[in-house]
Amino acid sequence: MKPQMKHGIFLAITAAALYAISSPFSKVMLSFMPSTLMAGFLYLGAGLGMTLMGSFRKVSGTSKAESRLTRKDLPFTIAMIVLDIAAPVCLLFGLTMTTAANASLLNNFEIVATAIIALVIFKEAISTRLWFGILFVTASCMLLSFEDVSSLQFNSGSLFVLLACICWGIENNCTRRLSSRDPLQIVMIKGLFSGSGSVVIGLICGEQIHYLWTIPVILLLGFVAYGLSIYFYVYAQRILGAARTSAYYAVAPFIGVSLSLIIFREIPGLLFVAALILMITGAWLSA
Repeated sequence: MKPQMKHGIFLAITAAALYAISSPFSKVMLSFMPSTLMAGFLYLGAGLGMTLMGSFRKVSGTSKAESRLTRKDLPFTIAMIVLDIAAPVCLLFGLTMTTAANASLLNNFEIVATAIIALVIFKEAISTRLWFGILFVTASCMLLSFEDVSSLQFNSGSLFVLLACICWGIENNCTRRLSSRDPLQIVMIKGLFSGSGSVVIGLICGEQIHYLWTIPVILLLGFVAYGLSIYFYVYAQRILGAARTSAYYAVAPFIGVSLSLIIFREIPGLLFVAALILMITGAWLSA
């Protein structure tokens, strides 16, 4: 394997590990802040954190020469912002109706959405092995979408998590079109505009902040789990492409599940274990 490819895989897994902390800790913070406002502050934390990071790089003289976004990039930039408003709102709303462990595994449906959109719309090559991986991930997600397989009672929380994954799948491909540009600028724009949009929507919907201490906590979580994660993810896309980067990113839900089991003591049932086995197989085939 070429050193550049190894570097891309390392960046994708690092991005996944950073994002993995978002589901369980967001589940905790949802007890103190409404979902739409929280989604906004998570992205604002990413944007503000990257802005500070960029300022520090300029002052220290360590900033790299990167291509800036141009007017030709505007359609993909706007789509990226809009989808980044919709996706976390759907995810956090889904978290209020399902377990953090379920949500963490369902996040892997993002692989399916990203790969199909990359193939159909952006004509990105996808191997047979990756298609088999997508099949296993899809089967796992279908299992996790039902709380009781005997009665086939659909879990609406799972539906919102899957909808978030579809939004992120489209957004991943839009970001892939911009991956040759400065990742720091991309994350700043993502965070500041998407975050502001979500906060405005939350306030219009009547959501309120009851605990001021939650704001800096969520901003910090957003910087780590969203800002730094997206930053490394964009670099990985530059090397690996959209579909393959999302496949390596599949380790994130497994880290998230482990954290959920530790924090919430959520004991998984047989259906969950079966879905986990399918998901692990799918992630391995996608790699």
